[in-house]
Amino acid sequence: MKLYIKLAETLGERIEQGYYRPGDRLPSVRALSLEHGVSLSTVQQAYRVLEDGGLAEPRPKSGYFVPPLRQTPALPEMSRAPQRPVDVSQWNDVLDLVKRSSRDNVVQLGRGMPDISGPTLKPLLRSLGRISRRQDGSGLYYDSIYGTEALREQVARLALDSGCQIPASDIVITTGCHEALSVAIRSTCEPGDIVAVDSPSFHGAMQTLKGFGMKALELPTDPVNGISLEALEMALEQWPIKLIQLTPSCNNPLGYIMPEARKRALLTLAQRYDVPILEDDVYGDLAYQYPRPRTIKSFDEDGRVMLCSSFSKTVAPGIRVGWIAPGRYLDRVLHMKYISTGATATQPQLALADFVGNGHYEPHLRRMRSQYQHSRDQMTDWVMRYFPEGTRASRPQGGFMLWVELGEDFDALRLNRALLPKGVQIAAGSLFSASGKYRNCLRMNYSSKPTAVIEAAVRAVGETVKELMAGGL
Repeated sequence: MKLYIKLAETLGERIEQGYYRPGDRLPSVRALSLEHGVSLSTVQQAYRVLEDGGLAEPRPKSGYFVPPLRQTPALPEMSRAPQRPVDVSQWNDVLDLVKRSSRDNVVQLGRGMPDISGPTLKPLLRSLGRISRRQDGSGLYYDSIYGTEALREQVARLALDSGCQIPASDIVITTGCHEALSVAIRSTCEPGDIVAVDSPSFHGAMQTLKGFGMKALELPTDPVNGISLEALEMALEQWPIKLIQLTPSCNNPLGYIMPEARKRALLTLAQRYDVPILEDDVYGDLAYQYPRPRTIKSFDEDGRVMLCSSFSKTVAPGIRVGWIAPGRYLDRVLHMKYISTGATATQPQLALADFVGNGHYEPHLRRMRSQYQHSRDQMTDWVMRYFPEGTRASRPQGGFMLWVELGEDFDALRLNRALLPKGVQIAAGSLFSASGKYRNCLRMNYSSKPTAVIEAAVRAVGETVKELMAGGL
């Protein structure tokens, strides 16, 4: 770890622990240089990291200060999902969200898009260019159904950060995380089977259940601690659940990180009832905390956890490269992979292996985590400023999604229809429920750096909410 990153994390921990309080002046650059035995430029770089993360603010001729304490909205209520399996609906609304191109003349607050405009992605573009110019055409051949060995080795190395020791031979490269989820579900379930899911939950996973003719059992979920383990245990006793599917780290859409003790307890429950776990870790590397949270897979000793992720949220969605570590279900996953897409495209795999292997991935992650954390705070400020009093919002611990909860009788689908003529789109909360719950909620993306255009879009959402509540639309 570079010295300035280590110093920034030390100072950040002191701020988070209250050693430096809101409004306090932070140590001078020279004082920190002497205290830690580092150069003045190292301290200045550390302060820039803290500034990007919203933990320090410079004042001309005065030094750095801890920003004033931010007001934050109340958290959303814990969901009260029905304790019975249901058929998944909402496909038409999901299609309406995903069919629009990111290049349409619409401010996309609803899509799960990372920011791809930063300079830290330039090495990836150079790698893609080099590979495409190779005379041997190596990027044009089929590779193994497992994926390229070079990328699988890099994925295995990255997995160490989440506490996992996974051999490259136990990793399968997929066409995005969506395919990883799909092959995992098909490998463990049959049509008519019941899958327990967190609620609200990623709409892509639930639409996969719908496509395969399976039922979802939505579990009550807390915006800080994740799914109710008590509700899960009752469900396992009452229903023949074939799979537990969840996103425990930097959850989409609530943004929580499930505490480590609860992850262990969840795995213990799955072992007791002999049920596999499908762990979606696509946002795990974007956790604001360091080190990043451990996965449930890292505690797994009998191969029942299928760990899925991708580079779509951390690097770029258009690369379409994901992966799965399926444990005991490897043979089935390979078969499902073969009959769905076969081998994943070779060229982007080679480019990503080069990008990660040459040390470009970690600096890119540091930049994006800092940007997303700052953008989260700004988006939250805008919601408090422009939305009606009493609006609740999540407090994401990673990723770039904010979940907003309005009054019980509000209709976010109607909101979306009213926003489109204004050039703005949000994701209605009902998309994240198998049965169409959360119509009074919405999800907004804050991945881009805050700009006047994005602020105007958020203001348009808040003002339209007020108009709908007042009966003016």
